[in-house]
Amino acid sequence: MAGRVRGAAARRRRAARLKAVAAGGGLVLVLLAVFWSVVWPYITGAVILGGVGAAGWWLWRTDRLVRGRDRLWRQEDAVKAGHRTLAEVDAMTGTEFEELVAALCRRDGCRDVRRVGGANDNGADVVGRLPDGRSVVIQCKRYAPSSTIASRELRDLLGAKVHFGADLAVFVTTTRFSRPSEKFALQHGILAVHRDHLGLWNNGASLLSLSEVNGQGQGDPRHRARWKRAYGN
Repeated sequence: MAGRVRGAAARRRRAARLKAVAAGGGLVLVLLAVFWSVVWPYITGAVILGGVGAAGWWLWRTDRLVRGRDRLWRQEDAVKAGHRTLAEVDAMTGTEFEELVAALCRRDGCRDVRRVGGANDNGADVVGRLPDGRSVVIQCKRYAPSSTIASRELRDLLGAKVHFGADLAVFVTTTRFSRPSEKFALQHGILAVHRDHLGLWNNGASLLSLSEVNGQGQGDPRHRARWKRAYGN
């Protein structure tokens, strides 16, 4: 019995609140109708401001989400690149290798990097600007480790340097340079990135830091003998 009484009282209170809300809403509508000519500019402005604010918030939130996803993607890509082995690089196509070199340049802060390799590439595969502003032209050769880069290929790169008006020429390969080609690179200011240097670059060393060891790292006769045993003649 007491429960039914309390339930009836609660229903009456809810009904009273609904009537009060309805009465208040009706009063607001009446006032708006009476004073519409006075208040409509303010109401319109409030609606427009509210819409602009909502749109601005939505754009800001979308930008944050996109930037966050881009940051995450770049971090994941950097981690993957840091764990990429030279064996995986050996399995790439020539185009994929050029894209890898371009990506490493961008990682190092190079600007305007683009892949230009292909038919009629004028001896260049990647061009761009170094962090210090100098222009760079890069030739990429994904050869089997048993191969050797001959001097004529570096001469082609010199022609590309002239054609593109570049400040620096870089030759990147998955193998080694012959002694004459290594000497040619040093004589003409070409940065010669052989397989061991490529491993350093891939694992985090900057491209410009490799200039400090240019012409080095291919070892003495015993090192070359071990290389031949590992990769063949």
